[in-house]
Amino acid sequence: MTQRPVHSDGRIHGAVVGLRRDDGRWLLIRRGDKVLLSPGGVCFPGGGIEIGEAPEAAAVREIREELGVEVDLVKKVWDYDCPDRPLRLIGYLGSTATMNFKPDPYEVAELLWLSRAQVAAYPDVIPGTMQFIEQLEAACD
Repeated sequence: MTQRPVHSDGRIHGAVVGLRRDDGRWLLIRRGDKVLLSPGGVCFPGGGIEIGEAPEAAAVREIREELGVEVDLVKKVWDYDCPDRPLRLIGYLGSTATMNFKPDPYEVAELLWLSRAQVAAYPDVIPGTMQFIEQLEAACD
């Protein structure tokens, strides 16, 4: 396991991206069981922001690494400080020209297309996920 860099504010920073199908379902992933943070958890795809890396660049890089596709960031919709650990997440509404995902099996155990209601009831959803969906859906209205 690779240690994530701690930023000058004492937190690990991450970028996540919301991708939505025409039927309104969001792409979430079940994290691999060997990843450093929240193994086996269900969340939006994304990952760590390196020291000196722009959050937008990290979001694009992480989607490429985790899902094997290029993503366009439509807009930043979320800035979240995790209340129970030193973690800051920056969230983007994204789009992709393809749904032909090639998940990295180390990082992604499962792809899940879920509605807001399904996410709310789904086991193993990482805290903060519903807040991100609220911000994504507000940006889509």
